[in-house]
Amino acid sequence: MTRPTHVARNRMVAALAATMTLAATPAAALEPLAQERYINDRLVAARIADRIRRECPTIDGRIVYAFMQARELKSYARGKGYSEAEIEAFLDSRADKDRIYAVAEKYMAGKGVVAGDAESYCRLGRDEIARNTVTGSLLSAK
Repeated sequence: MTRPTHVARNRMVAALAATMTLAATPAAALEPLAQERYINDRLVAARIADRIRRECPTIDGRIVYAFMQARELKSYARGKGYSEAEIEAFLDSRADKDRIYAVAEKYMAGKGVVAGDAESYCRLGRDEIARNTVTGSLLSAK
């Protein structure tokens, strides 16, 4: 074997080893699920939709569609490299639920929703449906 071939082979082996190392550790580069924006935004939207459907007598939740979206969200998380255990721990976390609920409540308050005022929930629900937001996609007018 000549010297240039040996050097080229060593470089190729080193490059392959570096690539394999990167491929073997995708989860190490993942941000915590509590900071993954796409997932958190959709969980907040789902919480808002749930509050609207419970408080507004003229709006229903699209329960089957919401269930399908939840499954797709879990699939999205797995596809990004999060383990089933990481996903379940995140979904079961009281601190994360409280944080998501607080963000949802702040959003609703900013849109004029008042606790105990069903019409304020209905108004927000109709607006979300009309604007075809993620929240609106989880709702339907009766």
